[in-house]
Amino acid sequence: MFGKSKEDMNQVNQSTNAKLQTRSNSNSTPSIIGSDVTITGNIETNGELQLDGAVDGDLTCGSLAMGEEGSVRGSIKADSVVIRGAVKGEVRARSVRLESTCVIEGDVFHETLSVEAGAKLTGQFSYTNAKANANNSAPAATKEEAAKPAFAGTPKPKAQFATNGGKKPE
Repeated sequence: MFGKSKEDMNQVNQSTNAKLQTRSNSNSTPSIIGSDVTITGNIETNGELQLDGAVDGDLTCGSLAMGEEGSVRGSIKADSVVIRGAVKGEVRARSVRLESTCVIEGDVFHETLSVEAGAKLTGQFSYTNAKANANNSAPAATKEEAAKPAFAGTPKPKAQFATNGGKKPE
């Protein structure tokens, strides 16, 4: 076509296919959902997602950076999340960072957690260990162990308070 031989066109097609395959496997560029976009349905990607718009559905991604105008009505599952917007649903991630502008109505399951002053949560935080959950290798506690307080049997720390003009108690 247009002066190119069939062999030249085959080379162009092979080159284009190679670039497309490389691009689809590459996670170097984050996917961006702008503030003027509303998506109804589930989203799934292995890469990074920048969310400034609204998602009405479940979101699964490698990492999520949600802007102040971003919102999700559904569950979020990711390796790491930074939330500045609104979530109505469950958040499950290894690393969770809740910025001061975020509002969450739902439970947050995390391995590491950072919460800025001003972040709002209506729900519970729950520590999860991804390795233990994947292996289901943690033994169940016996009734006696479950009845004991978490720190039973540990010595109480000795605290000394400055009284009597800063003198140590005798």
